[in-house]
Amino acid sequence: MSPTPTPHSGPPQFLPISAQWCLVSPAAGDEKSKPACIELELAATPQQQQWGLMGRPPLPPLRGMWFPFKPARTMKFWMYRTPAPLDMVFLHQGQVIAIEANAAPCPRLPCPSYGPEAPADGVVELAAGQAGALGISVGTRAAIQPNGKGLP
Repeated sequence: MSPTPTPHSGPPQFLPISAQWCLVSPAAGDEKSKPACIELELAATPQQQQWGLMGRPPLPPLRGMWFPFKPARTMKFWMYRTPAPLDMVFLHQGQVIAIEANAAPCPRLPCPSYGPEAPADGVVELAAGQAGALGISVGTRAAIQPNGKGLP
C-alpha cells in the first residue's frame, strides 16, 4: 500500500494470479515432499500499487500480492483502508531483507508506515501469520517465477 492517499471509492481490486514464489521445503532431501508455493497477484502499475489490498477480505493461505519496483529504493508501506492484518515481506535481489509481521489495519489517517531503511526491489503481502507459518525469515531466498502473463 502506498503512503499517498488515493481517491479509490470503487470496489476492491482483484488482480490475476501472475506469479508464484515456491519455498524450499524443510525436508529438501525427502523426494515425497513438495515445496509450498504462494500464488501471487501482481501489482505492476502505480495505480495497482496504490490500491493494493484496500478493501479486500483476508487473503487465504498461500496467496499474496507482489509489488515489484525497478530500480530498488527505500520504501514505506502502510495499511490504510486495508481491513485485515498482513505480513509485509520486503525483498532485494531475490532475498528477504525485512518482514513486518502482523501489520494492523488502519481505517483512517494518520497511519503508521512500515519498511526497512535499506533499498528493496519488491514487497510481498501475505495474510498475517503466513510468513512465520511458511518459515519465511530474513535471508530466505525469494525466487518469484511467472506462471501467467503480465510480469514486468
